[in-house]
Amino acid sequence: MKGWSGRSGLAKVDLYTRGTVYLIVWAGVLGLTLLLQARPVHEDGQLMLVMSASLLAVAEGVLCGRLGRHAMDAYLGQGQVPRSLVSRAAGVTAATTAAVVALAATVDLTGLLPTMLAAGLAPFLTVHCLLVRNRTTALIQLAVLAVVGGLVALTGSTAAQALFAVVTTGFVTGWMAFTARWSMWVLAVMWELREARDVKARLAVAEERLRFGRDLHDVMGRNLAVIALKSELAVQLARRGRPAVDQMTEVQRIAQESQREVRDVVRGYREADLSVELEGAWGVLAAAGIACTVRSGDAELPVGVQSALGWVVREATTNVLRHGDARRCTISLRTADDTVVLVVENDGAAEAAAGTPGSGLAGLRERLSAVDGTLEAGPAGGGRFRLTARVPLGQQTGQDREEAV
Repeated sequence: MKGWSGRSGLAKVDLYTRGTVYLIVWAGVLGLTLLLQARPVHEDGQLMLVMSASLLAVAEGVLCGRLGRHAMDAYLGQGQVPRSLVSRAAGVTAATTAAVVALAATVDLTGLLPTMLAAGLAPFLTVHCLLVRNRTTALIQLAVLAVVGGLVALTGSTAAQALFAVVTTGFVTGWMAFTARWSMWVLAVMWELREARDVKARLAVAEERLRFGRDLHDVMGRNLAVIALKSELAVQLARRGRPAVDQMTEVQRIAQESQREVRDVVRGYREADLSVELEGAWGVLAAAGIACTVRSGDAELPVGVQSALGWVVREATTNVLRHGDARRCTISLRTADDTVVLVVENDGAAEAAAGTPGSGLAGLRERLSAVDGTLEAGPAGGGRFRLTARVPLGQQTGQDREEAV
């Protein structure tokens, strides 16, 4: 078993709270047992009745201790309470109370009876309040106090003595129940915070896995498409007896670049450069026989926006190569009303392009959402396909300024 210093903060609070509930239970048992050994009770009371009340108090402590353990677990959502255990604990508590009242009928317990009743009822009422709602606990407390008042009155006590016994019993049992309930509520809140922290950690791991998969898809998608295109061109040149060394050299360069980019993805340092991606898109599409026009402004964009739009250019270029039979492609970048707009449009789009969105577009939307951007993709009429990305600049510029400071 771990010592106190070896436990976590939550484990310490858990141990302290559970120990408090057990302490209340056994404090009531010990208090009642000691009161039963007081001189008026021990000398004037019937020995058999005193021994019976003492044994019942110990049995009540054992049963209420077990009930308390199950009740605390149930309150925290970690188990259930056996109904038979509740019935046995309630029965022993009732028997203990009856024995105390019977003893009061034979011995003058004017000053001790209220405390004895409170000590006898506190263990069960303390743990039982963890099983029911606050309103139900209050109703049970009132019902018990009404029964206590009636039993005290049957012992021949005056109305004032009965009222004093009810008030004392109600204060002690109510305070103990409130203490146990409040302590368990604090512990439950701490358990919820612990679970929330665990969920946050699992979400962080899942998000990192998604990031890795998304980056790997974006990095390898276009490069593999270019490698396939260059390899096919090299095969055609070789069959015609023409040199294909330049094409294979380009394939080798792209493969080596892909290895470097994959290593960067694994390290989490990969950031797409917008200008590099625009040049790469023009070169790749031109090599595939697609007339590409790139229009980009001279505005300096924040690093986060450039990276997000760079990934958009990369994915859009991959889609142009993979889907449809494009002959022309236009990539335009402009800034209007503190919003940067990137539009990629190509002809020769397949009819089902709008209805079959791939994981690449979903990944782009995730990237753009990180910079409060949006993505629209769909047919533009006349066999054309248009992809539009919009990113607001106001907030991003402020963020970059804060990072610079």
